[in-house]
Amino acid sequence: MAFRSAVVTFPGSNCDRDMAVALQRVSGTAPIRIWHGDAELPGNLDFIALPGGFSYGDYLRSGAMAARSPITKAIIAAARRGVPVLGVCNGFQVLTESGLLPGALMRNAGQTFICRTVPLIVENTRSLFTNGFAEKETINIPVAHHDGNYFADEATLDALDGEGRVAFRYAEACNGSRRDIAGILNQAGNVLGMMPHPERAIEPAHGGSDGRALFESAINGLVRA
Repeated sequence: MAFRSAVVTFPGSNCDRDMAVALQRVSGTAPIRIWHGDAELPGNLDFIALPGGFSYGDYLRSGAMAARSPITKAIIAAARRGVPVLGVCNGFQVLTESGLLPGALMRNAGQTFICRTVPLIVENTRSLFTNGFAEKETINIPVAHHDGNYFADEATLDALDGEGRVAFRYAEACNGSRRDIAGILNQAGNVLGMMPHPERAIEPAHGGSDGRALFESAINGLVRA
């Protein structure tokens, strides 16, 4: 069965090619490229990726305008049907602004852009995206963000913890994120938002391949299904 994925590009996205290359190298099939102004997604998609970088209107609030792009309605509908959706960096911001994930991404605590490889602790190994990791495994994934500080109220944080929806935590303080959250899942487990960039860690030539297991987990799980 061919793996049918899509990468959505917003004005200002600059990691969309990285995401497309990662998906093609891991799955063997090039993803369909989608423009934010499109009103519909192609049929029979197995996977949707919202890449990092920036999106137009980030000067107002990161992801706020992109979350109101024509394609976002179709993404929300697909996610509610159970299609897996991965949002990385700016894509994570779009997912929170669209309501697919709770909370918000705020300015880093140090008010600076952070660009380095950081250690993450895998908190959930039961989701489509994370079943290829070991519980409490430490992996190394690059970050590159200025607004990566995950914020939510205490009730939301308690719910995320209690429902096992925290996918990844920073192993050391990174950007001021509440409870060091680096990635979260929706209640159904088919939407993952994360600030670090797994697509930049899929082969040793990139400096590490710890991100590859995330894509392999999803692809293998969907192909088996």
